Amino acid sequence: MTKKDILVNLENGLEARPIALLVQEASKYESKIYIQTEDRKVNAKSIMGMMSLALDNGEALTISAEGVDEQAAVDGIGHFLSGKE
Repeated sequence: MTKKDILVNLENGLEARPIALLVQEASKYESKIYIQTEDRKVNAKSIMGMMSLALDNGEALTISAEGVDEQAAVDGIGHFLSGKE
């Protein structure tokens, strides 16, 4: 399992469109990918789960992945959420 802590750096946080793009990014990978905040952990490939987190810009979270491409998955999701896309 690979994990990475990051801060969300998206201008408007994770609204509907960025969430849809994040789920698309997560779906590129075979690994199981999760986004975790202090009290919740959701599947990054689930649009409803991601919307339920209601993440804002500057919020801290942990990305974790487990599978054959876990490092690439964590790096790709981290890159997206850091606003470096």
